[in-house]
Amino acid sequence: MARRPLPRILSNRGAHLARSRELARTAADSATDILHPLITIVRGLRRLASAGRRRVADTPKDRRGTLLFLVASVLLVVLLLPYGPLLAAVALMATAAWQGRDRAPAGTEGPDESQAQRLKSLYDALVPYFSSAGDPDPLYTHGGSWEKAFPAYEFDGTGRITHLVVVYPAYYTDGEAESRARIEHLLAAKSGRGREYHFAWDEEGNQLTVQVLAPLPADIAAQRFVTSPGETVLGFTDPTQVHRTLPLAHGEEQRDVPPVVWRTGIRSTAPHLLAAGQPGSGISTLLRSVALQALRHGDVVIVDGGGTGEYACLTGRDGVLAVECDLAGVLESLQWAARETERRLIAANRAHQAGDPPPEDTKRPLWILLDRPSAFTHLAAADGREDPQSLLQIPLRHGRPANVTVVVADQLDSLETLSDAVRQHTRARVLLGPATPEQATAVLGAPPHTTPLDHVPAGRGYARLGTGPVHRLQVPATPNPYDDTTVADHRKAVLDLLPARSTQGDARTEPERAAPESGPVRGTPADATRTDKHSLEKKPVDPATTDRAVTEPYAADTADTADTADTAKAPPEPVPVEAAAGEPS
Repeated sequence: MARRPLPRILSNRGAHLARSRELARTAADSATDILHPLITIVRGLRRLASAGRRRVADTPKDRRGTLLFLVASVLLVVLLLPYGPLLAAVALMATAAWQGRDRAPAGTEGPDESQAQRLKSLYDALVPYFSSAGDPDPLYTHGGSWEKAFPAYEFDGTGRITHLVVVYPAYYTDGEAESRARIEHLLAAKSGRGREYHFAWDEEGNQLTVQVLAPLPADIAAQRFVTSPGETVLGFTDPTQVHRTLPLAHGEEQRDVPPVVWRTGIRSTAPHLLAAGQPGSGISTLLRSVALQALRHGDVVIVDGGGTGEYACLTGRDGVLAVECDLAGVLESLQWAARETERRLIAANRAHQAGDPPPEDTKRPLWILLDRPSAFTHLAAADGREDPQSLLQIPLRHGRPANVTVVVADQLDSLETLSDAVRQHTRARVLLGPATPEQATAVLGAPPHTTPLDHVPAGRGYARLGTGPVHRLQVPATPNPYDDTTVADHRKAVLDLLPARSTQGDARTEPERAAPESGPVRGTPADATRTDKHSLEKKPVDPATTDRAVTEPYAADTADTADTADTAKAPPEPVPVEAAAGEPS
């Protein structure tokens, strides 16, 4: 049985609908063109009416009567004038036409010849990466057009790209780090070297947004930051990644800068920090900045493996327990830090079991700052002594509940000599100075989303706290105040932040300096008690004991030789007070 054809009106229904829509669209466009003056005047009248209502609403109530009387007087004068209403209507229509005009800015005509040539070369460079032989409708082809591949772009005054949106095919492996790194390196090279680019990959929309980042401010000096106890400002970053700002004093001006805040303490997820960088990248500057902030609420033990006196300004200050730069002093300080951590844990545990709050001497933060500890590793191995890094296991593993924070800083070429405990328990990471993408990934645990530069100022790098994102970082200028080659204003800012000299530790200063194997001068905390590194508890300072220590400088060391690493050595002969006072530090 033959199938009957459909009626003609039903078979051509789609064509009739398309033709009807086209006719309706043409009629609407024609009506819009004809009524455009009237539409403009009506829009202008609406804007004038809105402006009048705002004017009346902004006028105080006691002056609205005067305003209405003035308007009525003007209308009366216009009505009494010859041809007044006609001239007023013409003026009103002209004003409405002017107010109702289209104020939208004129669209850009597109890139000029040089900009189009730059986009064309960038498109051709991406063809080998974004093209496939089996693609039926390729977006990237040799000799193709770049308009669809780059829907948005911006240029600076020199003709270089500052913002670019790249559309790539869905089959590109954008989830692999190697594939992303190739495209980022290519875009950075073709868009202009010497600048930092931020890359935002939209895997769902198959788009890559490239943005040129402005340089971070490198002239902010060290100062008292508006932070709470347990917060440490590592530096400053971009405003797009941090939603918090700090008010800073920059000369006579005030500015708000987004900071990178590192939170330590009992509830911290990244209680310890590892900083790495090239020589001269600003690692010592970072440690000085951290030490000055830590001294506001806690005690600090500093280990200087560089031996250049970068932390001499902190010697003998309130809250600075020790500044060690020789192997014997480092071992003694770290042994005491391990015992102090155990004492705090035991005291806090007993308080928890008894239902009491933790003791006050366990709440005060204790900071252990180590600059280049790998230098002492070689010395300890050559002298047959214990590696100082092995003494960090207890503070690193159990330091968070005991309010003990460890900061380790070393050079990139010495990271292999760091112990496993240091690598595993330092979840806050900082990388300063120039570094390759492989080095940045190895230190931070994740690749940064910006391109590294070959030449960066001191204190410039990246920071990552725990499993968070990678931030650009600029450490505040915290130079050695005893270095005359640095900026005078920055040195003065550091001197203003230094705590006062410890008066209770002056009695011990001269005898300890006369000891051949003792380290630098040990200061005292800011409170009324002094932490004795040869015991496990804090003892009040007894003047009689202090005076006896002056006349018998090695009595305490002789009594505590069982707790030190050098038990086999006999204490040296006592040195008279006069000789000790004459010895240089």
